[in-house]
Amino acid sequence: MKMTGAQILCDGMVKEGVEIIFGFPGGAVLPLYDTLPQYSQLRHILVRHEQCAAHAADGYARATGKVGVCLATSGPGASNLVTGIATAHLDSSPIVAITGQVARAFIGKDAFQEVDITGITLPITKHNYLVLDTASLGKVVREAFHLARMGRPGPVLIDIPRDVLAEAVDFHPPSQTELSGYKPTLQGHPAQIKKAAKLIAEARQPVILAGRGIIISGAHDELKQLAETAQLPVITTLLGIGCFPESHFLSYGMLGMHGMAYANMAVNAADLIIAIGMRFDDRATGKVSAFAPDARIIHIDIDPAEIGKNVRVDVPIVGDVKVILQALNKLITPIEHIEWVKQLDTWRREHPSISIRDSDGLLPQYVVQQLYEVTQGEAIIATGVGQNQMWAAQHYCYHKPNSFISSGGLGTMGFGLPAAMGAKAGCPDSTVWCIDGDGSLQMTIQELATIVQEKLAVKIAILNNGYLGMVRQWQQLFYGKRYVATPLSGPDFVKIAEGYGLPGLLVKHRDGVRPAIEQAMAHPGPFLIDFRVEPEENVYPMVPPGASLAEVLEAPKPETKAADSAKLPVSNI
Repeated sequence: MKMTGAQILCDGMVKEGVEIIFGFPGGAVLPLYDTLPQYSQLRHILVRHEQCAAHAADGYARATGKVGVCLATSGPGASNLVTGIATAHLDSSPIVAITGQVARAFIGKDAFQEVDITGITLPITKHNYLVLDTASLGKVVREAFHLARMGRPGPVLIDIPRDVLAEAVDFHPPSQTELSGYKPTLQGHPAQIKKAAKLIAEARQPVILAGRGIIISGAHDELKQLAETAQLPVITTLLGIGCFPESHFLSYGMLGMHGMAYANMAVNAADLIIAIGMRFDDRATGKVSAFAPDARIIHIDIDPAEIGKNVRVDVPIVGDVKVILQALNKLITPIEHIEWVKQLDTWRREHPSISIRDSDGLLPQYVVQQLYEVTQGEAIIATGVGQNQMWAAQHYCYHKPNSFISSGGLGTMGFGLPAAMGAKAGCPDSTVWCIDGDGSLQMTIQELATIVQEKLAVKIAILNNGYLGMVRQWQQLFYGKRYVATPLSGPDFVKIAEGYGLPGLLVKHRDGVRPAIEQAMAHPGPFLIDFRVEPEENVYPMVPPGASLAEVLEAPKPETKAADSAKLPVSNI
């Protein structure tokens, strides 16, 4: 059967279960766009910037657990995907990026809109392809999706010359995918699992550090079983948020630079760290040489390159987290750590890290807290990067996996809105909120047009402080309050929203917060709220750069009041 390269590509995507493509057309991909109407199974969402296509595919992947797909033309279209691909790479998000390329005869000749996108993306993809043989395209598509989702997930790029998309060849469907040299280890080593069980049985002050690997592998039930059987306090990384219910009495929040003070104290005092599906990122560990100084460390991860890369490990276990925890749970007998849990509860009372201080102004923490109370945790939260991201992580209580979507490793400003867009496209029946800052939102604000055109009911909460807030906070604390290039002369976001065709509200006072959120929730389409929050409010706790987790800075105590009890579960012990 004769098929063009574009038809082979579309056929392959349909067979891989693709339903949505986030893309932007251009000359090198016109043969593909001309073919798309033949495949009604594929919905194309027209973004307004290619970077947002990659972020939307990423948000879709994180919300659904499926592979996200983005599409761009050659040259600047392809290079605009790079930041989104790098974001997905560092956060282990499975996306397939498809780029057009100049015709084969022009490759390497500096043709119009030619860039070496495979060379550019080599360090930030699991693998990439330049397809020079049209007949091989079906096999390439199958391999790309297999690679994106298997093992430690990540981005894969397929670069396709224009004439390959247009050329018709005899099509033979690819057989079973077999990739020599790529066989991720799934089963953990039995002897290592036994060692881990022994250390857990002997520990007096153990702590679980749970990362995004729990969410990726779907090991939420296994994690809960392990924690409850061995009475193990659970602390998460930023991207591990949602892998363990934060209302559970064994949940002690997030660790790291802006983690809970009591979580950091627990890690510092622990005699055993059980790290599961996390990579000991520097924002989580603080000063590495002082990290968990008295603890032995069990590290469970599917990527062997992460074992021992950043911290010393006593018991490494390589494999799929779900599979390993199933095996480990069979070896765990009920254990109690009553005194240890009581100690952590005491630290939690003495160091109320998410307390909200009294203020006559509108505090961003209060906005996030009210958003949680209105939604009752039944929402997907996508964030920008900076203070808004940390307040969203700290003051919203997450009960489910895939409910917190944020750029962790790359810290990409502008991620929030397109990621929320992708999440809503993938989960149309879910409530999706984008919590963003005025600086971060303006990086990708043009996607308001996309959510209106595509009827994606994304709700947007802007924590507008008139600054590049996190950078300003560092300038205040470490650079003598020299606010260079951080004050923002912001626009009227409500007028901008109305210009794009969605309603907006301006909220300046505390008593207007809840009614505005409720109005946004009641509206059937997208909705934007501009919350004018205190300009120089800081994110606390904070571990200064270069400091250990034990050197955490806390908010001034005289100005605090009781925190939201939803984030402070009380032990039954």
